[in-house]
Amino acid sequence: MTSNITRKTIAFTVMALVFGCGDSRETRLQRFLLKGNEQAKQGNDAQAIGYYRAALELDSCFADAWNNLGTTYYRQDNFDKAVESYDRALSCRPAYTEALLNRANTWIALKQYHNALRDLDKVEQVGPDTILLHFSRGLVYTQMRNYDSALSSFTQALRKDPSNAEIIINMGTLHYYKHNYDSATLLLTRAIGQDPKQADAYNTLALLYADRGNFAEAMDRINEALQLRPRDPYFLNNRGYIRLLMGNLDAAVSDIDQSIADDPYNAWAYRNKGLWYLRTGDIANAIQLLSRALTSPDSVEKAEYYLAEAYLAKGEKSKACEHFKRSLEAHEMSKEDYKDKCL
Repeated sequence: MTSNITRKTIAFTVMALVFGCGDSRETRLQRFLLKGNEQAKQGNDAQAIGYYRAALELDSCFADAWNNLGTTYYRQDNFDKAVESYDRALSCRPAYTEALLNRANTWIALKQYHNALRDLDKVEQVGPDTILLHFSRGLVYTQMRNYDSALSSFTQALRKDPSNAEIIINMGTLHYYKHNYDSATLLLTRAIGQDPKQADAYNTLALLYADRGNFAEAMDRINEALQLRPRDPYFLNNRGYIRLLMGNLDAAVSDIDQSIADDPYNAWAYRNKGLWYLRTGDIANAIQLLSRALTSPDSVEKAEYYLAEAYLAKGEKSKACEHFKRSLEAHEMSKEDYKDKCL
């Protein structure tokens, strides 16, 4: 997304090392788990996987090792193997709340949102009413563009932890998506007041100011985000977008190209590169990249609108109005604007 909802880090199961008179099977299992966790904490994923596998050689149904193996694969963005590992953990311990939450977050990464919701429903049935349950639901509903349900879930999470800046940022970002700019500003400013190093809050504020045409403030906020997370591809892409809106085309394309180089799967960057082509008069490339952005599983705001403008510039009004109609249905343009262009 252009303004990124933060993704919750999933968890390792931690067990205390048991010491006894002999080197029992249970002691060895827990020792392998502990050593695996130590290696994972240091970023040594291959060694961590080796220790978890060693535990599983002793007990092929050691659910904690399967869970932590899944989390190691998740950190490597190897989501299919992560799901397989969580499946094994849950086959051994069906009411394993942590593995259910972890698998739900992996389904989110795989964009299989209904599977994620099913796992979260199971958590609610077998586990306590946790922050992670509501936070994860908020993430799912956000990706589904069900912003009211997402806000409800994050609100429930915030009741349990009123000072959690990450939850507040996500709520502010949702209000930004809903164009509730005053509420968004209030929440994002509150999050920064609690923790001035919240880069995502500056990022969303930058986009909010850009939407309002306050480009000086927008540039200040996006540069603050980049000071905290230099070369973040989302932030670079957003600065490129702001520069596009300002008419600074050379600086804009530099940011957007760098964003694509660092993250070639970000559909928002292709939307912005398409917009850059549109602004520079290269209509064929504009149509190609804006169409590419629309093939993404992510919902890319205003891609339909900019594609319609590209077809209008090409002289294909009927094609343009097809996309303007979709843009209207997505609440990206007003009925009056649609009538002016197509009726």
